[in-house]
Amino acid sequence: MTAAWTNWAGTATATPAALARPQSTDDVSRAVLWAGDRGMRVKAVGSGHSFTSIAVTDGLLLGLDRLAGIVAVDTASGRVTVRAGMRLHDLNRELAGRGLAMENLGDIDRQTISGALATGTHGTGARFRGLASSVLGMRIVLADGSVVDCDAEQDPTLFEAARIGLGALGIVTELTLQCVPAFLLHAREEPGSLTETLTRLDELVASTDHLEFYWFPHTDRVLLKRNRRLPLEAGEDPLPRWRAWLDDDFLSNSVFEMVNRVSAARPAWVPRINSMSSRALSSREFTMPSFEVFASERRVRFREMEYAIPRDAVIDTLLSLRDLVDTSGVLTPFPVEVRFAAADDIWLSTATGRESAYIAVHQYHRMDHRSYFDGFEAIARNVDGRPHWGKMHGRSYEDLQPTYPRLADAVAVRDRVDPERRFGNDYLDRVLGS
Repeated sequence: MTAAWTNWAGTATATPAALARPQSTDDVSRAVLWAGDRGMRVKAVGSGHSFTSIAVTDGLLLGLDRLAGIVAVDTASGRVTVRAGMRLHDLNRELAGRGLAMENLGDIDRQTISGALATGTHGTGARFRGLASSVLGMRIVLADGSVVDCDAEQDPTLFEAARIGLGALGIVTELTLQCVPAFLLHAREEPGSLTETLTRLDELVASTDHLEFYWFPHTDRVLLKRNRRLPLEAGEDPLPRWRAWLDDDFLSNSVFEMVNRVSAARPAWVPRINSMSSRALSSREFTMPSFEVFASERRVRFREMEYAIPRDAVIDTLLSLRDLVDTSGVLTPFPVEVRFAAADDIWLSTATGRESAYIAVHQYHRMDHRSYFDGFEAIARNVDGRPHWGKMHGRSYEDLQPTYPRLADAVAVRDRVDPERRFGNDYLDRVLGS
């Protein structure tokens, strides 16, 4: 047995029988064949930023950190081919150096590109879809060791299933992405009230390229973030270095860690702590390259559950969540994050077929999350919510089928390319069936 592997949040642990760190597609193919000869299951792992056990295996664990870098770039068309293990923060800087960018990004950039895509990572913006919508083609090692290239014309059913494939179909080694010309974001952040934000929500969503807000439970306070896309010619206007360090390093990480430690030791203080924290917020504006605005550093450890719900259900869902916090005894120092996304047509996307809002609840890793998450999940299920594949949830294949029209099609592709479940594990058995 190799040493135990644990994900970033400490919610999943594996003790694989073997570990490999391939540097090429051929290395991956040989590793899969080696595992197959020994009856082992295989899982790839990137940064370990999923909160579920999606990467856990008792067989061969493939670390993809050496399978990184850009393979090819066509700056005229924006088509970029990248190896699966490349971290998003490295990819973003490489793209910027070539005058390109991802159209949209999530709020962290520590994941590998393949891991972010496989779990349905998304950003925010009512006109913008999740990251997987940028995928034009993929190279995948299947259970028999064969290497397959797929896209909308070449094995299109495998491509459709694999764009958000949960690691269930094979080991993705390369991806071709549709990128856009590099751009700036003008960020405007300001405190406000939840009541006023919900009253103005339709107007805010419609008038803002990338809108998100953070509600502080036990209060009526929010931090509202509005990002507007600008061409590079508009010019950067960054925060002063001292202000960026104060807000994004010292307050958002060092002080927030202390706040959470106090909350864990004295839970009854949480409402008062949240009230003080939310009232300490101040407004700020700045303009920087898109990837530097989209993502922020998160050093405070937490657990997370996120649900995609129909866009028109977001206000009622938030009000129900507020009632849960006010009446159930739940105490959490972490704000609730709310984002938005356009509909897409990807089989296992949480936004497939409908405009969506995303509500994410968090709990500090030293505090019990179970009653809070269970209560929120019940609320989200009542409005046909879909759980983020890489974040904590209690859903199963049977009760996910009604909300995913193409789930059975994705499982049929899995049956074709991995009938023996070489890439399976307990999590995939639960959400896709065994």
